[in-house]
Amino acid sequence: MNKLYQIWKKFGKNFEEGGKLQKLSSFYDAFDTFLFTPQTTAKANGAHIHDGSDSKRTMILVVMALVPAMLFGMFNVGYQHLLATGQLAAGFSCALFWKAFGFGLLAVLPYIIVAYAVGLGIEFVVAQIKHEEVAEGFLVTGFIIPLIVPINTPLWQVAIAVAFAVIFAKEVFGGTGYNIFNVALITRAFLFFAYPSSMTGDKMFVRDGGTWGWDGGLVDGFTCATPLTQMATGTPVTQSFWDMANGLIPGSVGETCLWAILLGGLLLICTGVASWKTMLATFLGGACTAWLFNQFGSDANLAAQYPWYMHLVSGGFAFGAVFMATDPVTSARTECGKWIYGLLIGLVAVLVRVLNPGYPEGMMLAILLMNAFAPLSDWCVVQANINKRAKREAAK
Repeated sequence: MNKLYQIWKKFGKNFEEGGKLQKLSSFYDAFDTFLFTPQTTAKANGAHIHDGSDSKRTMILVVMALVPAMLFGMFNVGYQHLLATGQLAAGFSCALFWKAFGFGLLAVLPYIIVAYAVGLGIEFVVAQIKHEEVAEGFLVTGFIIPLIVPINTPLWQVAIAVAFAVIFAKEVFGGTGYNIFNVALITRAFLFFAYPSSMTGDKMFVRDGGTWGWDGGLVDGFTCATPLTQMATGTPVTQSFWDMANGLIPGSVGETCLWAILLGGLLLICTGVASWKTMLATFLGGACTAWLFNQFGSDANLAAQYPWYMHLVSGGFAFGAVFMATDPVTSARTECGKWIYGLLIGLVAVLVRVLNPGYPEGMMLAILLMNAFAPLSDWCVVQANINKRAKREAAK
């Protein structure tokens, strides 16, 4: 490994100032810091932690936490396809398990490729133009996007949405660490408003088997209502709490299995990457708001009578609480601010679900709205502490 590293570093001299490939230095730096532990430390004055940890390693930990949801989502896409085509009528078997997973893998993989190709491509170009290092934030964003978009969304629409989000929600603000809004959610929001027919909430998008040459293709227009759609349209929800927690239900790729999401969340908490306070506050905010609707909401509004605990496992609530509300760039940073931020996300998400039947999934809008108010919540917390200390000093 040491000899390989020496060869790599020797090759890297071509990208240094005065080298033949100097103009492509950002490309080399990106691969260098991704493949090897950084060999440099901060040189500016001030206190710094001098170790081999950097933000790329942090991003990789988040990707690792997302893997369980991704793998289960791939299986569920194939499972829903087999269920829709009647191939599970005779029971489930090991062969059908691998057939379902293989089908889902082939269905989801193009979205991963498109998200990374477009997003990282733009970031490489911007880094070269600005003569800066390639930002690492899209390592996570590119992994999340395929988990939150419908599986039948045309790839060209996903490409346009990713380009819009990276350019206008990230790069115009200065790049990674400066963006106000969660880039993955901006991608979904762009698709929702620009191509509503591809993002309608009344469908479970099941990939047609003929697309990949697999047997058992679906009839044109096959759809299956998600639990939130049933709730919004006044139809009794057919799935139980355990059905929804186990995840073998219609829904977005990475958002259906509660256990896979919580497993990833446990990794984020144990490694200190994400705040448990934000996660817990989001669940508490959603649960309390839903409970209040259960007690005082109109009996004619099925969404208001939807059990509070069902809200927590419906749609993208759990996924958003664990992986997107905790985004360290766009979320609150003060300890008290994290509680305020999370509670308001849960509150707004349930409010949208109950009071706006035309849009049963409120988590996206709730997080984006609170992204805008996160700096204000932090400012209020800091200012309150300053005023408290000032009064304490004045009293002496």
